[in-house]
Amino acid sequence: MDLKPEMLGDALTRLRRAQGQLNAVISMIENGEDCTETLQQLAAVSRALDRAGFKIVATGLRHCNTARERGEEPPMSEAELEKLFLALA
Repeated sequence: MDLKPEMLGDALTRLRRAQGQLNAVISMIENGEDCTETLQQLAAVSRALDRAGFKIVATGLRHCNTARERGEEPPMSEAELEKLFLALA
């Protein structure tokens, strides 16, 4: 299934935010900042990436459902979407 930016606006926003957070984590490490704070920020990046991934899968589910409702063949099967979902878990 092709991903179009207009379909994934929220996921893109989350990924850009995670990118900024990751840059901050890298700077924290390079500057020798506190380990606890650095790991807390890294955990936040990880959660943001997970949520973006789940948002992408949810968008795919909606897209496939809409195709089925129109009587079209969805671009991905439920099994393929489930496999993608489980890859994030």
